[in-house]
Amino acid sequence: MELAFGSYDEAVRMVGVASEPRTAGTVVSAARIQLFAALVRDGNPAYWDASFAAEAWGGLLAPPALLMGWLIPPPWRPGAGERPVSMALRVPLPGTTFINAANDAEFLQPIVEGDRLTLVEEVVSVSPEKRTRLGVGHFVETLDTFRRQDGVVVARNRNTLFRYTPEAGP
Repeated sequence: MELAFGSYDEAVRMVGVASEPRTAGTVVSAARIQLFAALVRDGNPAYWDASFAAEAWGGLLAPPALLMGWLIPPPWRPGAGERPVSMALRVPLPGTTFINAANDAEFLQPIVEGDRLTLVEEVVSVSPEKRTRLGVGHFVETLDTFRRQDGVVVARNRNTLFRYTPEAGP
């Protein structure tokens, strides 16, 4: 993962810039839903009982915590090119590291087994330079919009990263 380096003025010019749509390589699957539910020991019948889930949601329901996971490509695939880089990391700023400062997900429609999600990322804001206990840097806010195969928006995720250079230790 490479960070883009540049000035605050260059970064501000990226506000409003959106990525090309990126579609998940696989559909939402019962196997991944149930593996995740097993790992966190969640017995919600919406994840396990196909009849119940079909009646309540139209299919096995994807756990909310898996939202971003559906579009993470595997670390290797035959013939695959470079892995996509998050918009937040493409914002040219000073700062050698980052930390996630906030995350807010909004679910507008159920995501169910068989859905294929497409993601568009957009840079929403870049703060002026801020000094924190971690160091000096900038907050970068992005908005991820998730659509299913019929074009309907199913979820939005706002994320704020703090891009900074760590302060020297005592």
